Amino acid sequence: MMLFTSIGERLFSLIWQRFLDAFIMISIHSFTFSPIQENTYVLYDESGECVIIDPGCYDERERAELAAFIEEKKLRPVRLLNTHCHLDHIFGNNFVSSKYGLKPEFNKKDQPVFDAFAATCNLYGLNCDPSPPAGNYLDEGDVVKFGNSSLEIAFTPGHSPGSITFYNRDDKFMIAGDVLFYGSIGRTDLPGGNFATLIDSINTKLFPLGDDFKVYSGHGPATNIGFERKNNPFLK
Repeated sequence: MMLFTSIGERLFSLIWQRFLDAFIMISIHSFTFSPIQENTYVLYDESGECVIIDPGCYDERERAELAAFIEEKKLRPVRLLNTHCHLDHIFGNNFVSSKYGLKPEFNKKDQPVFDAFAATCNLYGLNCDPSPPAGNYLDEGDVVKFGNSSLEIAFTPGHSPGSITFYNRDDKFMIAGDVLFYGSIGRTDLPGGNFATLIDSINTKLFPLGDDFKVYSGHGPATNIGFERKNNPFLK
């Protein structure tokens, strides 16, 4: 009888946990920041922990907008993530780092892009709030955990030498940075960019995840893999 009870309890516990897991979903909130109209993302779950991806907040108003959302939702930022280190995706790194005690995390191959931040801002006549150095380097196969959730990482170079994509298989979405856009792809004429490499990244890393995967891009509206596979003129 005790054995039956033990097995029954374990089975009930397993079924109950799977039932609960079905209701654990990552919420995604986006902001469009800076003169370059970059998409910044805050991802969070029912635990209240969140990650901030590509903070592009450029001025005090935009920084206040990001902070107000986090405060309103009673969130606790635990990771600062960069899909890549072009200036528009790291404008707000210093603000997020200073306010929440976080260091940016990105792929090591984007370190030269990161190091050119101030010079690139000067080149385009844009304000520069220098980012703190990387606290951690991320690569394919790493898993970013926050709250009860996690994000896998795909190495997707081509737009920049160290571009990475964050994705979640259960919720079927990806934060793709400037790799793939609605009806377009990231530019490849910047230092470290390569057209053939970018197309290969999309075909071998993003498309295999499935047509139903939603794509949250670094600029413009969200899309999905199925639509881009059929309609994107760069991917025919």
